[in-house]
Amino acid sequence: MTVEPTPCDYKLSDTRPELDPLLSRRHPTTASRPKNFGVSHLIHAFVAGAVTCFFTQHLICASSCFSPCKPASTACAAAATTNVSILASKWAGSTERHEFPPPTPSNAFPSLFPTDVGYAGNTPTGAEPAVIATAPTYPMHTGAPGLVTPDASRAKGKHRKFDILTKWGNLSPWYSMARGAFGVRAGPQPPDTCRVTGMHLLHRHGARYPTAWASYGGPATFPPRINANTSAWTASGDLDFLNEWTYKLGEEVLTPFGRQQLFDLGISMRLKYGFLLKNFTESNTIPVFRTESQDRMLASARNFAIGFFGYPFEGQYQQSVTIEQSGFNNTLAPYMTCPNAFNASKADRGRAYLDKWASIYLENALARLQPQMKGFELRIEDVYIFQQLCAYETVALGYSKFCELFTEEEWDGFDYSFDLYFWYNAAFGFPLGRALGIGYAQELVARLTHTAIATHNSSTNATLDDSPITFPLGQSLYVDATHEVVVLHVLTALNLSTLAAQGPPPADHIPRHRTFRASQLAPFATNVQFQLLECTSVPGPQIRVIVNDGVVPLTGVAGCGAQRDGMCALGAFVAAQKTIIGATDWAYACHGDWTIPDGWETTTGEPPRA
Repeated sequence: MTVEPTPCDYKLSDTRPELDPLLSRRHPTTASRPKNFGVSHLIHAFVAGAVTCFFTQHLICASSCFSPCKPASTACAAAATTNVSILASKWAGSTERHEFPPPTPSNAFPSLFPTDVGYAGNTPTGAEPAVIATAPTYPMHTGAPGLVTPDASRAKGKHRKFDILTKWGNLSPWYSMARGAFGVRAGPQPPDTCRVTGMHLLHRHGARYPTAWASYGGPATFPPRINANTSAWTASGDLDFLNEWTYKLGEEVLTPFGRQQLFDLGISMRLKYGFLLKNFTESNTIPVFRTESQDRMLASARNFAIGFFGYPFEGQYQQSVTIEQSGFNNTLAPYMTCPNAFNASKADRGRAYLDKWASIYLENALARLQPQMKGFELRIEDVYIFQQLCAYETVALGYSKFCELFTEEEWDGFDYSFDLYFWYNAAFGFPLGRALGIGYAQELVARLTHTAIATHNSSTNATLDDSPITFPLGQSLYVDATHEVVVLHVLTALNLSTLAAQGPPPADHIPRHRTFRASQLAPFATNVQFQLLECTSVPGPQIRVIVNDGVVPLTGVAGCGAQRDGMCALGAFVAAQKTIIGATDWAYACHGDWTIPDGWETTTGEPPRA
């Protein structure tokens, strides 16, 4: 039995520290006159500094392995210039943390630093931008500003156009798909006879640190092994940097680059679809955007809002924050009320495929790297972690030496490993794929038809979805933030079968013309535009599905058929989705006692029937 949550009220002051660079707090204009420093302030500051100095010196002395304790003044100077918990060298351990901000900074006096002091100057705004409707070309998103990857001269490959950023599966930064990438030779801009009337955006969070768990690989599992006996091994050659390497990654929250991704995505969507906000002014309403309660999700939504609305964004929109926790119905985290999603025999088929494929494509890499690691036996899984560390360190730290270790073919193999994993653990080959995505499909149909959900028989949340305040209908712009697996669940539930045309991917080679690629469908900040159109060339409203700027064919959706621009009559699209919704058995998929027979496969994301 599920529990229906009540709407959550998250304040800006509740956000976590990693949001501070883009979400500094605004102080009211009615703030009292700033206080002057008094004797008590100086005494308190001195005492706090002395106590901090004492404990810092004590910790440094306690953790030092090679040198005696320094004088207090020297120790305090070292503490003032660095805040590293473990020194960056092989003998000091393999984990490094920089704790910022300090919990109680001695120089923090918010009343002396108001951000709203008046005298703003002229502030009238102009017309809303409308790139999607007016520009002769469409701005494509490529590259990743701020990140550094090995240049072509140093890469272990033969093609100078090889882009390593596109070879990291769901760890890749999102990039615009070229025309025809999914089978439609049309761009995201509307056809000549059409105009955009609405847009529903579903996007993933930005780049993050590794999650706390991994069924295969997982960067955090390598440091304890390599640090177990640091005096017994020595690295050389390409691995020489490991002698001084430390593990510097956090866990699950956004990286600085991840914050930038969502900020940039917000700006991009405002430039393309800003004109849709006129509809809200005319109806005297403001948009309601949705995310869920995990730190990286809320942070992503906030950074998107800053990019889309500008700072301060208060009063321009409302942020609905659903709860991601066991027992709470939530279409943005549907697995939380689906027990079978946590049953490894039903929900982790991808592990075996990934394990088999890694042993094939990394065989040469292991043979090449093992001689450079004396005294430590590398496993295939360790070499796979090296590739993961390349991706994670790059989006977290800006650059990674691990990226230089592998050939183009090995990066192709790494990219394909995520295709295998997500096909079998999230998308069309996942027996729970359709059920877990059907709740969002129900909400999409409700929004498209301006009709409330009649029956809550999946992951939908009646408390929120039945309220016209928290789940408004009839708006021209919707924005929802979720995880990459949920994006794949939704694409599966909508039956965008052209993405699954290749059939189940094999674990022993990379197919030449594969249609399902995790790096194209589920990278960091992936975004799906459900674009609504009115056209003079065809009757009635139309809909298109655009994934990372690539138009997806709707030929797998009953009643849609092939269309040069990828459009489908809205009525036909909705009717097809209602049929799928009616045929999807959430109770059986998520609570049923079914098993997966040997050799069984699905390309529709449905479980086997008894």
